[in-house]
Order: sequence, then structure tokens, then C-alpha cells
Amino acid sequence: MLPDTIPRSRFCHTPTPLEPMTALSRHLGGPNLFVKRDDCTGMALGGNKTRKLEFLVAEAMASGADTLVTAGGVQSNHCRQTAAVAARHGLRCELVLSRNVARNTPGYDRTGNVLLDRMFGAELHFVSGDTIPAIELERLAEDIRERGGRPYVMPIGGSTATGALGYVGCAEELVRQGSDSSLTVDAIVHCTGSGATQAGLLVGLAVLGHQTPVVGISSAEPSDVIEARVHELCGETITKLGASVVIKREQVDVLGGYVGPGYGLPTEAMREAIDLCARLEALLLDPVYTGKAMAGLIDLVRTGRFRAGQNVVFVHTGGVPGLFAYEDVLSP
Repeated sequence: MLPDTIPRSRFCHTPTPLEPMTALSRHLGGPNLFVKRDDCTGMALGGNKTRKLEFLVAEAMASGADTLVTAGGVQSNHCRQTAAVAARHGLRCELVLSRNVARNTPGYDRTGNVLLDRMFGAELHFVSGDTIPAIELERLAEDIRERGGRPYVMPIGGSTATGALGYVGCAEELVRQGSDSSLTVDAIVHCTGSGATQAGLLVGLAVLGHQTPVVGISSAEPSDVIEARVHELCGETITKLGASVVIKREQVDVLGGYVGPGYGLPTEAMREAIDLCARLEALLLDPVYTGKAMAGLIDLVRTGRFRAGQNVVFVHTGGVPGLFAYEDVLSP
């Protein structure tokens, strides 16, 4: 489905496993729950950005870039994986890390993803939470050019049509795994924010002729904001593929009711979700993204959105290093 003409650097561990969550399904008494283990993509403890970076870093190198530049929160999973990919390919990496989470616990700026960023050799630029990432990225890129470097700038999450191609491929992989095991997938649930994961899944499924609903659980912004972004990315990704499918605005489903007091801030439902998955499935989730997405899925089961007998796949988008920056929240 992905044209060979699109540059790609292969380092992602695929296919990632598709596993039943039997104990959690039994505990909730609802549908059959499965997890697509994109926390096992292999690069720097895994995560969904690794799929995207296969295409992004290839595009960067094809353009002659010598420095990867991107942005995220202090504990950004995307930044950590970008730093790792840069190290793997002999590129420099500069990261803009926004203090956009109201946490001042000891070690938050040093542990978890930040520790790994430094280990991979990235140069870190901490900025205030009210900084506009796009403006700061362009300022940094210009500074790199003045120093004689050749930057390749990625927006937050690597969420461009190029990045979304990674999840077009994931959709194809998931369909193949379902077919091989005679599993009909009735819905896919995942955490959504910058939008390329959801856009890639929607486009990939559409190209394959599947109408499986894809439900995004917001990690931060209101649902209508993310839906508009995902829909725009769908169109750009379709154009990049040269496909003839159409994704309608109403097909983009984002639920914004599980964010709680704000991005990266704990909720009781998130704590319960992380605890249940750890104790019942030995599955680790993170407090910022997958913990809140799983809290959303658990609530959707309890409120009857998904029925007994249905098969629902949770796409685990990674983020486990972030656990270590939230010890105060998660310690028993």
C-alpha cells in the first residue's frame, strides 16, 4: 500500500504484537479487548513516533539535513524517540522542551524521557509553557543555519502527512493480523493529540476498504480542535499516497472528556487504568497519554458504548519512560 518511491529508513520493530487482554476483559465484563503493542517498536524503549520517524528521518536525509529539530513537553516521548533516531543515523538533534505541565516535583526535568534525551546526545532548549512551538522551532532552525547547519524541522509529534504514513502502514499490519487470526475488529481506540496516528489509521483502513471506527481519546485539547487537525491531515496524507479515498469530517471521532484538569496532570481514572493494566495484564501505561486513553476505553465499556462479544483494539502508543517522572502520583 505504501509506494516504494517514498523514502523510508527501516528501523522499527514490526509487526508489533496484537495481544488479547483477557483478564481486563473479564474484569470489565464487556467486549473482548486486545492491545496493539506499539510500545514495542524498538527505538529507545518504543512508541508510536518510531513508525513516523522511519519516513521523517528518510525525508530529512534526502533533503541533505544534518540536524533534526522538533518540540514537545518536558517529558515528550516524540522528542526522546527523535533524539534516538538522530543518534542512530549520525545526525545532530536539538529539542525545544516546553514547561507546559504544572509540575515542580524533584527530578521532573531530569528523569524519564529527559534523561534519555541527554543520553542520546540531544541539545535541550527549555522554554516557558506559553511559548508558541512553531515560532520557537523556526527561530532555532534559523540559528542552526547561521551556525552552518542544515536543520530539518518537525512539528510536535512529527504530525505531518509524511509522519502519518507510519500509521497507514500500521493499519495494513493490523488488518493482516486480524485476518490471520480470524479476528474481526469492531473498533480501534487510541490516544490522540497532534493527530498523525489517527489520520494514518483512518487513511490506511479506508484504502484497504475497511470502515472500522477509530476512536481517539484526547490527551489535551478539545475534541473539535483535534478532529479538525486530524481531518486536514487525512486529506494531506491521501494526497501524498496518491489514493482516491475520501475521509469525511464525521468519520473523525475524538473524545475530549478524559483530560481532567489539563495536559500531563493526573486524574483518578488514569490512576485506576494504569493500576488495572499493571496488575491484571502486566501492561505498563504512562500517565500523560496511554493511561488517560485507557481510562477512556474503560469508561466506554462501562457505559455501554462497546458491547459484549465485540472485539476492540487498544493501540498502545508507548510512553513508559514517563512513568519515572510521576513516582509521586503512582507509588502505591
